[in-house]
Amino acid sequence: MLDILAAHGVRGAFFLIGRRAAASPALARRIAAEGHDLGNHTWSHRSLWLSSPAETRRQVAEGHDAIAQAAGAAPRFFRPPWGLTNLALFPHLRRLGTPCVFWTVQPEGARAADPRVQISRSRRRARPGAILNLHDADGVPGAGERLGRALPGIIAGLRGAGLGLVPLRDLR
Repeated sequence: MLDILAAHGVRGAFFLIGRRAAASPALARRIAAEGHDLGNHTWSHRSLWLSSPAETRRQVAEGHDAIAQAAGAAPRFFRPPWGLTNLALFPHLRRLGTPCVFWTVQPEGARAADPRVQISRSRRRARPGAILNLHDADGVPGAGERLGRALPGIIAGLRGAGLGLVPLRDLR
């Protein structure tokens, strides 16, 4: 995905799972070095909806620390797994200074979607300020491969619709 984004001059945001960042620090460093925003997606992608306050704090803190150590830069944003939160989450995010960021367009959908469907959904649903939720890891089998085939078309479709592609830090 990084090579595709670089070829098209696009910087985005990568919400990393802490344990995966710790296992692949060179990739985390590359994401940061290439100017993409880093986001914390918890330590292990556990549902916060089902987590106690102590487990929520651990998931957020350990994810944040692992990403910062692996990438050499602290994550600027946070996204909860599946978009599910609990009330214990927000005080931790305030202390870390990382806003919680959701999405407005999910091209893959609830089920695995063909790359052509992802391209079409992105173009039809995106508006100025839209945040696309793209998955490059295989939490859903094959998601990374499908996104790799869809991403150039998604970029072209959004640009063709007159939309700019910017990292989260540049959204106003």
